[in-house]
Amino acid sequence: MAEIPPGVLMVTGAYDPELSGGGLQCRELIRALRSRARCGVLTTATEAAALREEQVDRVPVYRVSVDVTRLGSQVRAGLRLTRRFLELQHDYDVVHIHGFSRKAILLTLLARLKRKRVVWTFHTGGHDAPEAIRAHGRLAAWAYDRADAYTSVSPELHAAHGAAGVPSGKLAWIPNGVDLERFQPASAEDRRRLRQRLGLPADRPVILFVGFFSNEKQPDALFEAWQRLPGETTLLFIGATRSRYREVDPALAPRIRDEAQRRGLASRLRFVEQTKSIEDYFRAADLYVLPSSREGMPLALLEAMACGVPCIASRLPGSTDTIIEDGVNGALVPPSDVTALEQAMRRLLDHPDEAAAMGVRARATIAERFSIEQTAERYFELYQRLTSGHRLSDMRHATCNTSEPCSGIHDNR
Repeated sequence: MAEIPPGVLMVTGAYDPELSGGGLQCRELIRALRSRARCGVLTTATEAAALREEQVDRVPVYRVSVDVTRLGSQVRAGLRLTRRFLELQHDYDVVHIHGFSRKAILLTLLARLKRKRVVWTFHTGGHDAPEAIRAHGRLAAWAYDRADAYTSVSPELHAAHGAAGVPSGKLAWIPNGVDLERFQPASAEDRRRLRQRLGLPADRPVILFVGFFSNEKQPDALFEAWQRLPGETTLLFIGATRSRYREVDPALAPRIRDEAQRRGLASRLRFVEQTKSIEDYFRAADLYVLPSSREGMPLALLEAMACGVPCIASRLPGSTDTIIEDGVNGALVPPSDVTALEQAMRRLLDHPDEAAAMGVRARATIAERFSIEQTAERYFELYQRLTSGHRLSDMRHATCNTSEPCSGIHDNR
């Protein structure tokens, strides 16, 4: 008899067409698992007009709208999430919760009541740290302790949850993964055509930022470093400058625009709020810069590296420094150090051969350690063990270290 594939209900804070790092990684994971698991998505949406139910990539997506600024809306959303989960419970064996939120507490409670297996994945440094979760109160702490398995996308988060008492047999570092077919280096001719189609200058370097306009992403630090560069370069910001999600600071982009106008730089500054073809922008860029002060396992950095783009990132222990070896496959600078960021950009722009070699090595790093197929294989193995009745604590011989990802239950590489 053919084995029945596990049914996995992915729970995310946002999903297509709304964008978030966790939602984007969840979508890539579902695509890679298509032939081996039955997946669905339960998510919230800040846009009231969003369809409550639809197919995305032939996968059912169930949405509950919520206004995160209004308590009454949050309460109603919780009731609708409960009703929707009870309607779906018979279709899924595993509830896979991406990132901590209030709905993570609710869905863990419901899943335990209905005897479903629960996986929590921690994506964001700080926000998904054990102390931050427990600070939400006793119910959050109860839910945190009730998962069957925990995965973290970075060694930093992995170590933090291990130190907080999560049993080693239940905890795994499974990094974000990248579709190497979608994200691949561009030839000179490809780059020329892409820039023409995207309206980017053909004759000067393009420096790219991708992410929410939040204080922790520090787009203003990048702008300050960029405006010090000599010569004509274009700074391209891609990401939400306004949102109902709390992490977006709506004052950041206007402040940058005003300053660019005052300094006569507005013609070389571009903003793209949202795109479904982010790979085109990576492949058209000369440099990618991640100036963040806090990250988990930054998906945009992995995607840029997969495209062979020379990358500069803040050195964040247990995060970016596990991906980039400074001076080899990218450059690392101290967080919030505008001068160091300017010098790193200047160096790579002044030495294009060195930058190109970094890009080649960056692509090789992603192909070796961060492909979506590797990530999906580890999650599939985890789902299988959960649904077949194996106890994860029986697999304590498997080990993880801070330089190599593993499944926590069985490292099959």
